[in-house]
Amino acid sequence: MEHILQELPQKAREKHNENKKFFAKLKKKPPKDLDYVMADLHQKEFERTDCLTCANCCKTTGPLFTNADVERIAKSFRQKPSVFIENYLRIDEDDDYVLQQLPCPFLGADNFCSIYDVRPKACREFPHTDRKKFHQISNLTLKNVAICPAAYNIVEAMKAKL
Repeated sequence: MEHILQELPQKAREKHNENKKFFAKLKKKPPKDLDYVMADLHQKEFERTDCLTCANCCKTTGPLFTNADVERIAKSFRQKPSVFIENYLRIDEDDDYVLQQLPCPFLGADNFCSIYDVRPKACREFPHTDRKKFHQISNLTLKNVAICPAAYNIVEAMKAKL
Protein backbone atom coordinates (compact mmCIF):
# COMPACT_ATOMS: atom_id res chain seq x y z
CA MET A 1 0.00 0.00 0.00
CA GLU A 2 2.88 2.41 0.75
CA HIS A 3 4.02 2.18 -2.86
CA ILE A 4 0.52 2.98 -4.14
CA LEU A 5 0.22 5.96 -1.79
CA GLN A 6 3.60 7.32 -2.86
CA GLU A 7 2.61 7.19 -6.54
CA LEU A 8 -0.98 8.40 -6.11
CA PRO A 9 -0.41 12.20 -6.05
CA GLN A 10 1.69 12.04 -9.24
CA LYS A 11 -0.82 9.77 -11.00
CA ALA A 12 -3.64 12.13 -9.98
CA ARG A 13 -1.69 15.15 -11.31
CA GLU A 14 -1.12 13.36 -14.61
CA LYS A 15 -4.85 12.63 -14.94
CA HIS A 16 -6.03 16.00 -13.60
CA ASN A 17 -6.72 17.76 -16.92
CA GLU A 18 -8.33 14.66 -18.41
CA ASN A 19 -10.51 14.26 -15.31
CA LYS A 20 -11.42 17.95 -15.27
CA LYS A 21 -12.62 17.80 -18.90
CA PHE A 22 -14.53 14.58 -18.20
CA PHE A 23 -16.29 16.08 -15.17
CA ALA A 24 -17.13 19.29 -17.06
CA LYS A 25 -18.83 17.21 -19.74
CA LEU A 26 -20.54 15.10 -17.09
CA LYS A 27 -21.84 18.20 -15.33
CA LYS A 28 -23.38 19.57 -18.53
CA LYS A 29 -25.18 16.37 -19.42
CA PRO A 30 -25.17 13.73 -16.67
CA PRO A 31 -26.48 10.31 -17.71
CA LYS A 32 -29.89 9.50 -16.21
CA ASP A 33 -28.47 6.42 -14.49
CA LEU A 34 -25.29 8.09 -13.17
CA ASP A 35 -26.17 7.58 -9.49
CA TYR A 36 -26.76 3.85 -10.10
CA VAL A 37 -23.54 3.50 -12.10
CA MET A 38 -21.58 5.27 -9.36
CA ALA A 39 -23.15 3.20 -6.59
CA ASP A 40 -22.22 0.03 -8.48
CA LEU A 41 -18.64 1.16 -9.14
CA HIS A 42 -18.30 2.26 -5.51
CA GLN A 43 -19.57 -1.08 -4.18
CA LYS A 44 -17.30 -3.11 -6.48
CA GLU A 45 -14.23 -1.05 -5.55
CA PHE A 46 -14.85 -1.36 -1.83
CA GLU A 47 -15.27 -5.12 -2.14
CA ARG A 48 -11.59 -5.08 -3.20
CA THR A 49 -10.31 -2.21 -1.08
CA ASP A 50 -9.78 -2.35 2.68
CA CYS A 51 -9.50 1.16 4.11
CA LEU A 52 -7.68 -0.24 7.16
CA THR A 53 -4.65 -0.98 4.98
CA CYS A 54 -4.52 2.67 3.90
CA ALA A 55 -6.17 5.35 6.11
CA ASN A 56 -4.49 8.01 3.97
CA CYS A 57 -7.55 10.24 4.32
CA CYS A 58 -7.16 10.21 8.11
CA LYS A 59 -3.42 10.81 7.90
CA THR A 60 -3.37 13.65 5.38
CA THR A 61 -6.71 15.47 5.46
CA GLY A 62 -9.24 16.30 8.08
CA PRO A 63 -13.01 16.33 7.86
CA LEU A 64 -15.28 19.27 8.46
CA PHE A 65 -17.13 18.88 11.74
CA THR A 66 -20.76 19.98 11.76
CA ASN A 67 -22.40 21.16 14.98
CA ALA A 68 -24.24 17.83 15.08
CA ASP A 69 -20.89 16.00 14.78
CA VAL A 70 -19.39 18.06 17.60
CA GLU A 71 -22.35 17.41 19.89
CA ARG A 72 -22.46 13.67 19.14
CA ILE A 73 -18.73 13.13 19.63
CA ALA A 74 -18.54 15.33 22.74
CA LYS A 75 -21.46 13.41 24.25
CA SER A 76 -19.62 10.13 23.63
CA PHE A 77 -16.62 11.60 25.52
CA ARG A 78 -18.98 12.80 28.27
CA GLN A 79 -17.81 16.36 27.79
CA LYS A 80 -19.34 19.64 26.79
CA PRO A 81 -19.07 20.53 23.10
CA SER A 82 -16.98 23.58 24.02
CA VAL A 83 -14.41 21.33 25.74
CA PHE A 84 -14.26 19.01 22.72
CA ILE A 85 -13.79 21.99 20.42
CA GLU A 86 -11.04 23.44 22.63
CA ASN A 87 -9.18 20.11 22.77
CA TYR A 88 -9.42 18.98 19.14
CA LEU A 89 -10.77 21.59 16.73
CA ARG A 90 -10.05 24.98 15.25
CA ILE A 91 -12.00 27.23 12.90
CA ASP A 92 -10.56 27.40 9.38
CA GLU A 93 -10.61 30.22 6.81
CA ASP A 94 -14.14 29.20 5.71
CA ASP A 95 -15.45 29.37 9.31
CA ASP A 96 -15.72 25.57 9.52
CA TYR A 97 -14.61 23.39 12.40
CA VAL A 98 -11.61 21.27 11.41
CA LEU A 99 -9.00 19.27 13.31
CA GLN A 100 -6.22 21.19 15.03
CA GLN A 101 -3.66 18.66 13.83
CA LEU A 102 -3.04 15.82 11.42
CA PRO A 103 -2.95 12.89 11.34
CA CYS A 104 -6.36 12.63 12.96
CA PRO A 105 -5.91 12.23 16.72
CA PHE A 106 -8.58 9.51 16.71
CA LEU A 107 -6.62 7.30 14.29
CA GLY A 108 -4.83 4.41 15.96
CA ALA A 109 -1.52 2.87 14.90
CA ASP A 110 -3.58 -0.04 13.53
CA ASN A 111 -5.55 2.42 11.32
CA PHE A 112 -8.70 1.87 13.39
CA CYS A 113 -10.74 4.93 14.35
CA SER A 114 -11.33 5.30 18.07
CA ILE A 115 -14.56 7.25 17.44
CA TYR A 116 -15.77 5.16 14.49
CA ASP A 117 -19.34 4.75 15.79
CA VAL A 118 -19.75 8.52 16.25
CA ARG A 119 -17.34 9.76 13.56
CA PRO A 120 -18.15 12.93 11.59
CA LYS A 121 -20.54 12.77 8.65
CA ALA A 122 -17.70 13.72 6.30
CA CYS A 123 -15.76 10.63 7.43
CA ARG A 124 -18.78 8.34 7.07
CA GLU A 125 -19.33 9.52 3.50
CA PHE A 126 -15.71 9.70 2.27
CA PRO A 127 -14.71 9.44 -0.59
CA HIS A 128 -18.24 10.51 -1.60
CA THR A 129 -18.21 8.34 -4.74
CA ASP A 130 -21.61 6.82 -3.99
CA ARG A 131 -23.29 10.12 -3.30
CA LYS A 132 -26.53 11.07 -5.03
CA LYS A 133 -26.09 13.71 -7.76
CA PHE A 134 -22.43 12.74 -7.96
CA HIS A 135 -21.86 15.12 -10.89
CA GLN A 136 -22.34 18.08 -8.52
CA ILE A 137 -19.22 17.30 -6.47
CA SER A 138 -16.64 17.07 -9.24
CA ASN A 139 -14.24 19.55 -7.58
CA LEU A 140 -14.25 17.50 -4.41
CA THR A 141 -13.72 14.29 -6.38
CA LEU A 142 -10.76 15.83 -8.24
CA LYS A 143 -9.13 16.44 -4.85
CA ASN A 144 -10.04 13.02 -3.46
CA VAL A 145 -8.42 11.03 -6.28
CA ALA A 146 -5.06 12.34 -5.06
CA ILE A 147 -5.80 11.16 -1.49
CA CYS A 148 -7.77 7.95 -1.86
CA PRO A 149 -6.66 5.04 -4.08
CA ALA A 150 -10.25 3.76 -4.16
CA ALA A 151 -11.55 7.13 -5.42
CA TYR A 152 -8.85 7.13 -8.09
CA ASN A 153 -9.85 3.63 -9.22
CA ILE A 154 -13.56 4.49 -9.21
CA VAL A 155 -13.01 7.58 -11.38
CA GLU A 156 -10.89 5.58 -13.83
CA ALA A 157 -13.57 2.87 -13.98
CA MET A 158 -16.25 5.53 -14.44
CA LYS A 159 -14.40 7.08 -17.39
CA ALA A 160 -14.04 3.66 -19.00
CA LYS A 161 -17.71 2.83 -18.46
CA LEU A 162 -19.25 6.13 -19.57
